[in-house]
Amino acid sequence: MIIKQFEDKPLAHYSYAILSGNEMALVDPSRDPEPYYKFAEENNAKIVAVFETHPHADFVSGHLQIHKETDAVIYVSELVGADYPHKTFDDGATLKMNDVTFTAINTPGHSPDGITIVAKGNDDKQAMFTGDTLFIGDVGRPDLREKAGNMKAKREQLAKDMYHTMQNKFNHLSDDTLVYPAHGAGSLCGKNMSSDSSSTLRNERMGNWAFKTLTEEDFVDHILKDQPFIPSYFGHDVAINKTGAPNNIDAISQIPLQIGAFKIEKNILVIDTRDKAEFKKNHLPNSINIMARNIDDKIETWLGSIVEPSEPFYIVVASINDKQALLERIAKIGYESQVKAVLTLHKVYEKEDEFDFTDFDKNKENYTIVDIRNKSEFNDGHFFDSAINIPLNELRNAIDKIPTNKPIVIHCAGGYRSAAGSSIVSKQIHNTEVYDLSEKINNYKTKL
Repeated sequence: MIIKQFEDKPLAHYSYAILSGNEMALVDPSRDPEPYYKFAEENNAKIVAVFETHPHADFVSGHLQIHKETDAVIYVSELVGADYPHKTFDDGATLKMNDVTFTAINTPGHSPDGITIVAKGNDDKQAMFTGDTLFIGDVGRPDLREKAGNMKAKREQLAKDMYHTMQNKFNHLSDDTLVYPAHGAGSLCGKNMSSDSSSTLRNERMGNWAFKTLTEEDFVDHILKDQPFIPSYFGHDVAINKTGAPNNIDAISQIPLQIGAFKIEKNILVIDTRDKAEFKKNHLPNSINIMARNIDDKIETWLGSIVEPSEPFYIVVASINDKQALLERIAKIGYESQVKAVLTLHKVYEKEDEFDFTDFDKNKENYTIVDIRNKSEFNDGHFFDSAINIPLNELRNAIDKIPTNKPIVIHCAGGYRSAAGSSIVSKQIHNTEVYDLSEKINNYKTKL
């Protein structure tokens, strides 16, 4: 049994290929199936099975496209009520693939329909693919299904389900079982995940808080406390994954390109993905600057947090060379159908005023300071005593909470989010100067 882990860094998502002889199975695949096809081709293997541990909230899965293009069978819990062709795979179900036997364990907690896939080879090597149930150092959050349309489930009940999953569901598995989760540090599907991409059940039993001896009440209190915010797109993606997404390339190939932004509709949101320095020099009206310069810029998360699932928008790129990769990233969260067109800019539209940092540094009382970090970050320490905390994901709907009698300064923890935040505020507040503190926030970090 050979296990190949694939990482989607911006979403901190792990997916897997399990190879045995000339057959291959996938677990929780990404939207774009090409990396799996290449791996199968390199190993002269046929993809015969796709396991979905649950309908994911933070990314769109390519399971339906893979089924159509390879004839692989999709296996998923009966509890999902999946609308795509599939076979149910619940407690006690098994699948034999050459020298590997797959077994299902129902593991509710993150979702009511979650399953863990156990794979055992003839060499007694054993691995568990835990989806969003068991992470390295943590477990999946139980509060995402309250905003998932007709698939709702209460967080308190799911927290109790997770307690019983951790107490009872893995007891029969040996300590040397390899643990492969669907996410790592940086994902919003949990709160304290390790940066390690895999572990053993022994290590998790020793170090993961969820395996410690706790009462149900203490477990529930701990898991529900201080969970990160829920991006707007999470419920949207659960619904897409229950139905199955359209072909990835087909979906993005229909999006028009406008060289020079020669014909755009008024009052349609514009998402400008260029570097903030270029944005400040020139941008279209109605623009929000969500940078996508490299894979460290998490445009997937912030686009899906700032823009609503049904909201149309344009995309501005620095170069047409960026178009394809950017659209593929947008498709990963199921937002490609909302893109009106991809635009490049060839003339000057609007620019932002220069920020006099020296005056701000000496006279902070003359400015309204808005801290757009998450509430948990703000509660851990303030850069400025007078700052108002409005998290970035709430900012578009909370502009009326910002006083306009002084110039406004926006900051985050490092400068990435403040580019988006300052562009949101300046787009909605017109009679007051709005500035981005950007990387200058680093001058104040010693005060935390």
